[in-house]
Amino acid sequence: MGDARSKQKLKLLYLKKILLEQTDDKHKLSGPELIEQLSLYGISAERKTIYDDIASLEDSGLDIVTERQGHANVYYVASRLFQEEELSVLADAVASSKFLTLKKSDELIKKLQQLTSKYNAKHLRRTVYVGNRTKAYNEKIYYSTNAIHEAMNTDRRISFRYTEYDLSKNKRFRHGGELYTVSPYYLIWESDCYYLVCYCDKHDKVARYRVDRMVDVSVLDRKRRELSMDEESFAKSLRATYNMYGGTEASVVLEMSNKLINVLIDRYGDNFHANPVGEDRFTARLDVQISPTFWGWLFQFGNEAKIISPPWAVDEAKRRLAEISENYG
Repeated sequence: MGDARSKQKLKLLYLKKILLEQTDDKHKLSGPELIEQLSLYGISAERKTIYDDIASLEDSGLDIVTERQGHANVYYVASRLFQEEELSVLADAVASSKFLTLKKSDELIKKLQQLTSKYNAKHLRRTVYVGNRTKAYNEKIYYSTNAIHEAMNTDRRISFRYTEYDLSKNKRFRHGGELYTVSPYYLIWESDCYYLVCYCDKHDKVARYRVDRMVDVSVLDRKRRELSMDEESFAKSLRATYNMYGGTEASVVLEMSNKLINVLIDRYGDNFHANPVGEDRFTARLDVQISPTFWGWLFQFGNEAKIISPPWAVDEAKRRLAEISENYG
């Protein structure tokens, strides 16, 4: 008797679970079908109590729609915390993210599936193709990012070991597994990777590290080193990938093919004026960081893009291209 009374107390919870998992605007359940589903949990119900239970769930905030179908009512959950389109975007981001391992991606998508009906959930399992996709192998990246956030929130340093690959593609510790001690300041998700911008005690300077290559991350009791104004400015500049190799900040003028306008905006935003040059080219003045990554980005366009000002940057472009040419004999 006591067991039956206990199950009746759980009836609302199971009814909510059934409605969330098995109904949406294309899949609806009638009163008798809800009673049948409740019986699978060992809970008995009558049609009249179902009406009252539906009303209670609606009063609690669950968006249940009641429709007339033939001579009976049918019910379904109309809206949830996340709509199907929003979950699809999240699932695609999880599936394609390079810093998540395949195992972690699968675990996260399974959790996202619990936020919608079983009918919509299967669509979240679709395969997302990402060109040249590589997935991380560090299963503990969750714990690393949590430790970094904790350290930044409590103004403390962290320690970790850093990994790298040798020519045989074997993972190994850098500097024989020596512990790095750093003051963390910025955690950045960029180009499908997590990066930490920090002050490194060993190198006595602001540095940037890949989080998926950090292992044994621990929060220390030591307070973070306070950055000077110049160090803070440099740390902020490292929040962009093309700045991570250093270089010289400069205002440059680029001449490019018209079809590269979208590429330029994707890289530097739209805060520049495009000046037409002839029928198929334009020039634009931009503030950039002259670094190896800048030259790599510019040279990929071949004769469709070139730097035309300032003169010293043009000379550097010529020198770098000459070095590349010499490399091919």
